[in-house]
Amino acid sequence: MRVNCVGAIVLDDARRLLLIRRGHPPDVGRWSLPGGRVEPGESDAVAVRREVLEETGLEVAVGPLAGTVNLPAPGGDTYAVRDYRATVVGGTLTPGDDAADARWCTREELARLPLTTGLLDTLRAWRVLPT
Repeated sequence: MRVNCVGAIVLDDARRLLLIRRGHPPDVGRWSLPGGRVEPGESDAVAVRREVLEETGLEVAVGPLAGTVNLPAPGGDTYAVRDYRATVVGGTLTPGDDAADARWCTREELARLPLTTGLLDTLRAWRVLPT
């Protein structure tokens, strides 16, 4: 079964990338983009705004689709993740929901953090890494 999910690629004015540290499986303790499942009846844009707010306390305007990835999910399912560019329009950075932490990261910091599998390569391929 395919599980529809979304994620957000958010850069601040200093060109740092917004990441959350996962508080629950899969990849608990690893850093990733904020995001999660699309709820029944939600558009991708609504899901992105909800997930970013729940996980980071930030309100975002959702931009264009950056790319899609398929990731293994428990029980042989597949997470079909659509990642969108987004811009902060309000809120205060505060980890919440299933995010154990949230932070802005430079390109150099990304290389040193324990990221979710394939994240750095995917962001590099999509040319959305912070400068």
